[in-house]
Amino acid sequence: MSTESTVVPVLPSARAWSLHDLEASRRIEHAALRNTAPHALMQRAGFAVARLAVAVAPGARRVWVAAGPGNNGGDGLVVARHLHQLGWSVRVSLLAAPEALPDDARDAHAQALQAGVSIEPGLPSSVEFDLCIDALLGLGGRRRPSDAIAAAIRRMNDSGAPILAIDLPSGLSATTGCLLGEVAVRATHTLSLLTLKPGLFTAHGRDHCGRVWLDGLGVDTGSEPPSARLAGPAARRPRAHAQHKGSFGDVAVVGGATGMSGAAMLASRAALAAGAGRVYVVRLDGRLDPDPLRPELMPRTPADMLQPDRLAQATVVGGCGGGDAVREHLPVLLHHAARLVLDADALNAVAAEPALRAALRARQARGRRTIATPHPLEAARLLALASAEVQDDRLAHAGSLAEQLQCTVVLKGSGTIVATPGEPVSINPTGNARLGSAGSGDVLAGWLGGLWAQHPGQPAQRLASDAVWLHGRAAESGDPAQPLLAGDLIDAMVRAQANA
Repeated sequence: MSTESTVVPVLPSARAWSLHDLEASRRIEHAALRNTAPHALMQRAGFAVARLAVAVAPGARRVWVAAGPGNNGGDGLVVARHLHQLGWSVRVSLLAAPEALPDDARDAHAQALQAGVSIEPGLPSSVEFDLCIDALLGLGGRRRPSDAIAAAIRRMNDSGAPILAIDLPSGLSATTGCLLGEVAVRATHTLSLLTLKPGLFTAHGRDHCGRVWLDGLGVDTGSEPPSARLAGPAARRPRAHAQHKGSFGDVAVVGGATGMSGAAMLASRAALAAGAGRVYVVRLDGRLDPDPLRPELMPRTPADMLQPDRLAQATVVGGCGGGDAVREHLPVLLHHAARLVLDADALNAVAAEPALRAALRARQARGRRTIATPHPLEAARLLALASAEVQDDRLAHAGSLAEQLQCTVVLKGSGTIVATPGEPVSINPTGNARLGSAGSGDVLAGWLGGLWAQHPGQPAQRLASDAVWLHGRAAESGDPAQPLLAGDLIDAMVRAQANA
């Protein structure tokens, strides 16, 4: 094992990353401990955190370290010793009896005392520090924080000082990104040690982790397969000079019931902007009006477009603003569409009718591929769960839904999940709350259809991950406090694609 460790930023990322959940990270940690000298791994971890503290808070001189009862607390004690030796004013709150600490942490406690670090059993009466170090729970957090730990979390969050969390913010699940209780640390920076955990990037993770860093501590994790992957940037797919519109495939957008035509138009415009050769708009309100903003879009009636021979050659985006009207067209779409993106009302219809669900499952065996793009409530209907249950374990439920439907599932939300049967689940690292505006999901579905039409032979998992990555990156180009209107999102995705 290397004696060197390197702290690297994770986001924004120019690569994909392996993610390891709680159990996998524990196995990696135990293997590393067997192969290092006693206390060496904790000393390395604490030094890495101290070095990052100096880097992210170069003007700081007063630091509060909140240390918990496990090895995360031991890491914090090592950090405290290093910062004390650099001349910082260090105050440690140790929320455990020293004699009850694990062996490595007891050694760290003894070394800190010997170095002259101030260690107290309770919380400081006032928190007037330049930096707080969260060493309360880390990977050891599996359940609701105790009252004493919760009080420390609240004190830290209320301090107004930057917070550096060791491994992950205390009170956050390493695997799911959900809160273990009512409170969790809202870190400014999180240094993940040994492995990156899925919970850092989905559910509440992005809101609580701040900027995420990784130090692998010189440990080789290759023998432990990843639990999931953090998606890398969208692939660039250049066009040949001799290609023409017939080279880039046809997309049919089926939706836009009465009063909801805007959803179908947004999806159609997105498919066109993504590069599809021809885009047909099959509006279910019976209208054939051309789009004045995009006359390139071709309106068609269901009777004209939804023919087996045409569907067998097309990529179909079904459900955007489809209302109840889309239900009657789903049997022919499910049976004949070569590639099918199911969104919104199409998914609600599948959830409500077992026959449609069976038809969707059967597509995979017939060589027809499908990508479903539910938000949490739509996923909950498909899984017969409450939406809160879906959000409690987004990775597991996305994977379960992909298996049940035998298709690729894009579970939208903070840290969008892309799951395909038999493949590692991926978490999207891009995006922010600017995407929380009406029609942004229609844009994603349409863009995905346009991308798929051009590259029909590429894996659905990769195409979906690329579309989601670009969708999120587009939202990062403006003020995160301002919503991004769906029509403007399309143009932003075009720009993001040019700069990817």
